Amino acid sequence: MVEKSDQETGSPATTNSHFRFNSPLIQVALIGLVCFCCPGMFNALSGMGGGGQVDHTAANNANTALYTTFAVFGILGGGIYNILGPRLTLFSGCSTYILYAGSFLYYNHYHHQAFAISAGALLGVGAGLLWAGQGAIMTSYPPTDRKGTYISMFWSIFNMGGVIGGLIPFGMNYNRQTAVTVNDGTYIGFMVFMTIGTLVSLTILHPSKVIRNDGSRCTNVKYSNVVTESVEIAKLFTNWKMLLIAPAAWGSNFFYTYQFNNVNGALFNLRTRGLNNVFYWGAQMFGSVIIGQIMDFSFKSRRARGLAGISVVAVLGTGIWIGGLFNQRGYNHGEVVNKTVRILDFKNSGSDFAGPFVLYFSYGLLDAMFQSMVYWVIGALADDSVILSRYVGFYKGIQSAGAAVAWQIDTHNVPYMTQLIVNWVLTTISYPLLALLVLKAVKDEDKVAEETPSSGLPELSKDEVINST
Repeated sequence: MVEKSDQETGSPATTNSHFRFNSPLIQVALIGLVCFCCPGMFNALSGMGGGGQVDHTAANNANTALYTTFAVFGILGGGIYNILGPRLTLFSGCSTYILYAGSFLYYNHYHHQAFAISAGALLGVGAGLLWAGQGAIMTSYPPTDRKGTYISMFWSIFNMGGVIGGLIPFGMNYNRQTAVTVNDGTYIGFMVFMTIGTLVSLTILHPSKVIRNDGSRCTNVKYSNVVTESVEIAKLFTNWKMLLIAPAAWGSNFFYTYQFNNVNGALFNLRTRGLNNVFYWGAQMFGSVIIGQIMDFSFKSRRARGLAGISVVAVLGTGIWIGGLFNQRGYNHGEVVNKTVRILDFKNSGSDFAGPFVLYFSYGLLDAMFQSMVYWVIGALADDSVILSRYVGFYKGIQSAGAAVAWQIDTHNVPYMTQLIVNWVLTTISYPLLALLVLKAVKDEDKVAEETPSSGLPELSKDEVINST
């Protein structure tokens, strides 16, 4: 490795040190690849509406079970991650995605809901573990002034899974213009990717072994214990910072049910839903890059960058929901059930396809910008992996509780317009509360450096970082 002297610090500067296996960049990229294969494919499956089935009941009930257990294990997930470490936690979580996709393969033949609902409940446990670990890695590993960039990198890799996952049903059902459920090969394709992601999770290092380029460690705690984690998780429910995040957490997955089932699933035929998902998740990649740049580079002050990002998302989100309102005025639940609404096809519907397609694309853009913004705010509250794993676990738990309610709202045939307005209100309430949190709790980078206490473990010089694994 070629080194050159750093005139100001006197410490050696190392070229290409970002690409060490134990560097934050590589580890965030690896967790992105894991999520590309597992939740990315799950998102593609859900995005077709009803899990690719004409009757949404089984998928709605499975997702209710999923997000109910996810709400519990999302909150507990941070503590479990701190106790077990990443490999066992992530491997256990990823394996449940394979079972969930397999349950819909089974449903394709036997139409029994019990397996899908049970698999959904188990996936909720696994997803809680996976996302708590993912959140800790994504928010705590990057340098303080580049968290938005790393979050957008993760989000881009992760959502490429949704893009590829959208191409699977699009390609396999391309010649089935009148088909109402996806074929077996679609579910098998999802399961293959999920298996790959489960194996890749074994490459993730414990945060105590991950070292930033300046020699600082991502955590000084190797493993925690049950008592410590139980106490710290309980404290989250009285933590004012978490209470300000709670409305954003509740609303951040609430809109999926409406968008997947009642826009994509209601207005388009099967092959077009797959195509729409390619662009929905592609829009997420684009949106995450935009918000990442704003959160890291728009202003010198970190607080100012946070407020700028929240403002941009608020203005864009308001415009997109207004567009959704105009679209929703054109159809209702009764018309969809009675099959009197016109089903759109990307090849045969002409200009009528364009408006709903652009709206669905915009929903994907907003989702990525909203969630990346919230993750940036959480990441700005601390730098230690142990603390942030609990914060993200709380966020994912509340998020999943909201999603569980949303799937049941759709099952009980709540009017589409009501669902849209509730989603709009939930996201709108979040913006001033997040802005208040940034003003009260987010410090600029120079103040963080001044107030960070010295750890019991020494920081490493840059040449030692290269040899550390």
